[in-house]
Amino acid sequence: MRILVIEDEPKIAQAVKRGLELKGFAVDVVYDADTGLAYASDPDYDAIVLDRMLPGSMDGVKLCQKLRSDDISTPIIMLTARGTIGDRVEGLNSGADDYLVKPFSFDELTARVRALLRRPPVQVGTSLKLADLTLDTGSYEVRRGEQPIKLSHKEFTLLEYLMHHPGQVITKDMIISHVWDQDADILPNTIEVYIGYLRNKIDRPFPKSEALLQTVRGFGYKLSTG
Repeated sequence: MRILVIEDEPKIAQAVKRGLELKGFAVDVVYDADTGLAYASDPDYDAIVLDRMLPGSMDGVKLCQKLRSDDISTPIIMLTARGTIGDRVEGLNSGADDYLVKPFSFDELTARVRALLRRPPVQVGTSLKLADLTLDTGSYEVRRGEQPIKLSHKEFTLLEYLMHHPGQVITKDMIISHVWDQDADILPNTIEVYIGYLRNKIDRPFPKSEALLQTVRGFGYKLSTG
């Protein structure tokens, strides 16, 4: 899943980027409100981590209001050093989905980002489930039936993205946009390689079960819903 971080303090921004990347996210960082507005308009982001105090023509609250007025519904978690009830209410009323006061732990930030990414009813708690395939975003465990499946970070992120869109055809460009950050030099055949890795782990070892990962020739890939 791809996250946009809008934070003007470079040390904090890079620490948040590293922390989220260690949890398997693809992360882009910008440092001011106006650049943040341009980036946040991109529908390829799955969530936005937004600092309240930003340089530029608006602060984080105004930026959040602007995004919502432009019908951009990407989930937003607002970061701030100001933790009074009034500040929190203002941030949430501006359209933010969650509010986190600095300093914070990366585990809490990750948990809150994960919560924003949930798409019921396919996700219950921290688990995504499709047929007999289960992915747990909290423990990073994947199972088919009772059989555990070991995935790399990128394989896990790719499978998570596909499981958020069951039955939908996902193009290679969509995968590149959501699973890799903007600095990654990814070719379309790289996606084919990773799809092959996933297929070898979630389908081929289970010949008695339905093949879930399907290629839609000329368009992309999808996870079958039966």
